[in-house]
Amino acid sequence: MTGPAIVTGASSGIGEATARTLAAAGHPVALGARRVERCEAIAAEITAAGGAAVGLPLDLAVAGSVSDFAAAAESALGPIDVLVSNAGETQLGTGVDVPPDVFARLLEVNLLGAHRLVSLVAPAMIERARGDIVFVSTDAVEQPRPRMASYVAAKAGLEGLARTMQMELEGSGVRVSIVRPGHTLTEMGSRWDPGVVKNFMGELKRWGLMRHRGLLRPDDVARVIVHVVSMPRGAHITAIDVQPEAPVKKPEGGA
Repeated sequence: MTGPAIVTGASSGIGEATARTLAAAGHPVALGARRVERCEAIAAEITAAGGAAVGLPLDLAVAGSVSDFAAAAESALGPIDVLVSNAGETQLGTGVDVPPDVFARLLEVNLLGAHRLVSLVAPAMIERARGDIVFVSTDAVEQPRPRMASYVAAKAGLEGLARTMQMELEGSGVRVSIVRPGHTLTEMGSRWDPGVVKNFMGELKRWGLMRHRGLLRPDDVARVIVHVVSMPRGAHITAIDVQPEAPVKKPEGGA
């Protein structure tokens, strides 16, 4: 299937890499993010390389922005066959000290906004008996990370939504999948205070959540996502974990 696709959080990282990889596979792509100028620049590069893409503004915390994005994407590309719900936001804070308004915003972006977009796009997929919805989650759902309470809670809710939809949509022609990356080299957390990051890394090591220094590249995750939606009909990848490979150790005594 190489029908139109939409990717949220497409201005950088996994979202950008996924949009580029989908376009290279023949999908017209709508890229959505708050940094619309970045989405437009990526879309222009995709188009110049022979693909089809459009960059559109999207703020998942604003209901009107989500509905405008969905309408604009379909107007530009036609009926949507693939939805990659990738946009995510996090802020370090324990379950006790994270301000309730920050907790609420992270739920809005990571869970409620994702559901809002699905509610707008999925009905037409069901009517056509064709479509793929991919939720990009995190390995922190299965191995929670300290100081990320709001992010873990939101992503756990997202996986609950996905699992339930898999049952509800079975036999409809619409496949719902979860892609769960481990530590990935993206811009997420790049603006955190260095002192806070140092304490956070110490907590990860304390709980055995940082076994090595390997990191996934966004392109690695993008290839997995495109593989999921490219599966022939009759096969359904319900969930897939992607972890960074540890740096290869040199044999003892080797050069």
